[in-house]
Amino acid sequence: MNDKPPSTSGAGGTGLIARLKRAFKGDPWSREEIQDLIHQSETDINAEEKSMLSGVLEVSETQVREVMVPRSQMVVIDIEKDFDEILAMILESGHSRFPVIGEDRDEVLGILLAKDLLRYFGSDKSADVPLRKLLRPAVVIPESKRLNALLKEFRDSHNHMAIVVDEYGGVAGLLTIEDVLEEIVGDIDDEHDQEEAAFIRADGDRGGKPCFAVRALTRIEDFNEFFECDLSEDDYDTIGGLVMHELGRLPRRGEKVAFGGFEFAVVKADKRRVDALQVQRIG
Repeated sequence: MNDKPPSTSGAGGTGLIARLKRAFKGDPWSREEIQDLIHQSETDINAEEKSMLSGVLEVSETQVREVMVPRSQMVVIDIEKDFDEILAMILESGHSRFPVIGEDRDEVLGILLAKDLLRYFGSDKSADVPLRKLLRPAVVIPESKRLNALLKEFRDSHNHMAIVVDEYGGVAGLLTIEDVLEEIVGDIDDEHDQEEAAFIRADGDRGGKPCFAVRALTRIEDFNEFFECDLSEDDYDTIGGLVMHELGRLPRRGEKVAFGGFEFAVVKADKRRVDALQVQRIG
């Protein structure tokens, strides 16, 4: 029996799925061999389908730490905040689920669903919202957990968010079911994402200095014009390309690199591309 991927070039009228079925009657293939078959196919599937099939294979090898929202980028609610402060945070962030913390970010008391709080909006009882009673239990997972196992856990438990902890038990970040699915199908933009589609926008401050959310596809010439700087355009067209060049590889979420008078923090990325950065002037 043939134990290697058959040729996928040329027109023979035989579809990719049929070739896979025939091939799997022999010895099992490795993921690498299947990936090669997917990417070598020239006539059966388009680029988007190839990307999705690759994502399915990669999700079983990807660990939570590679795609989580890092601790520094988590939007959390302090249990001591009053109703109006919490409501303002919910409206500003556009998220639907929030970790609620006690004394610090390592003390996660539970998960607050925006819909549970919003039912008190406009009520006379809003000043006395029993916040602790509204909290859902937090799912805690290790950084090393595989995404395919987490996806099954999300499905079985009907939870949509998990808190990621490091080997010492400290909070390292969080992950949502949307983050996992995006590893398979690519970005899932909701209404809030579309509102934030501007290539460069103000994003609060850190350490007393303003921060900016910058899309990785921002052209360097546009970045230079906005910040009145002079980053090199000789080898790369986009800020994302320049950041990857400085790191020498595709960066992961939470990683930072400094050059040209700026610090660039990777806010959103997957194994195939960088999507969003947080930028702050330094020096």
